[in-house]
Amino acid sequence: MEFDSGIRSVGEVQVTDFETRAYPEAPASISEQARSYLQSPSPMSGAAAPIDASDMAAWESLIAERDAALVGIITSHLPAELPVEESSFEIDGTTTYVLRPHHVDDGTATPLYLDIHGGALIFGGGELCRLLSSAMALGRPMITWSVDYRMPPKHPYPAALDDCLAVYRRLLEERSPQDIFVGGASAGGNLAAALMLRAKDEGLTMPAGLVLRTPEVDLTESGDTFRTLNGIDNALQPLMQTNLLYANGADLADPYLSPLFGNLRGFPPTFLQTGTRDLFLSNTVRMHRRLLAAGVETELHVFEAMPHGGFGGGTPEDVDLAQSVLTFLERHRQSDAGAPHGTASWV
Repeated sequence: MEFDSGIRSVGEVQVTDFETRAYPEAPASISEQARSYLQSPSPMSGAAAPIDASDMAAWESLIAERDAALVGIITSHLPAELPVEESSFEIDGTTTYVLRPHHVDDGTATPLYLDIHGGALIFGGGELCRLLSSAMALGRPMITWSVDYRMPPKHPYPAALDDCLAVYRRLLEERSPQDIFVGGASAGGNLAAALMLRAKDEGLTMPAGLVLRTPEVDLTESGDTFRTLNGIDNALQPLMQTNLLYANGADLADPYLSPLFGNLRGFPPTFLQTGTRDLFLSNTVRMHRRLLAAGVETELHVFEAMPHGGFGGGTPEDVDLAQSVLTFLERHRQSDAGAPHGTASWV
């Protein structure tokens, strides 16, 4: 197999571009639905991220285009109305959606789950945040809070982390830490882990559990699979250009930007998930080893042939993942609000 190394420089940082490679055949070891998903065009195809971090118009156009496309994809797979009660509140101008499935009790004994959306630290805001979080809330026997945190190009680091911390402080006013969970996928996993570091540094109590699905915990992209799975993951490519935009000149290795390099002692029990075709496989397994070394209770779930973000949400493997998350949450619940169990879908 021949291909370009794909490595170039932007400033003083090496950027690994997406590689066009001979795509491996989907293995017979996964479901038919998952095999079909692996043959789908990459959701990341289309306009490339602008190299010039100062080109605000280009970044805003890219974000609007991809967010609109994802809203269309998600709404096409959902009923017109979800059985979820929605409300919202603001902290310093940042909206947080409060999402309660109709089968979940509205009492103060019901645990709260802080869902931090993904999207490469630049996508997934606004209507997309509300829509996706509403669907995902159905899979939890909890009330979900989803923060529509500020993002680049107008609001680079540390705006998003500041917003997540402000919402976490509000959570601690509403529930005891034993009835609070925090989770995020991809970029949301970055912010969820960074939030734990920031909260710990500011003397705040840790939540009952942390869920990190294929987390973007290393913005330096130093792990092995940024090379070995570049072009193999059909859902994700290296994100150094967006990482630099988000960091806004800060050191990418700073633990608040790359939580993998932080002091993880004192973290809550942590659920980690990835797949053997996930570009962030190295991120996730390295985070698992760091957590173990720090004495943190942690579990790692690696799914066969799964790319970044799963197989689209409807395969047996996705259902298995959702059930695994639900089992983790229920095992670490400290109180029982008497609500029915979750439905293990869209978690």
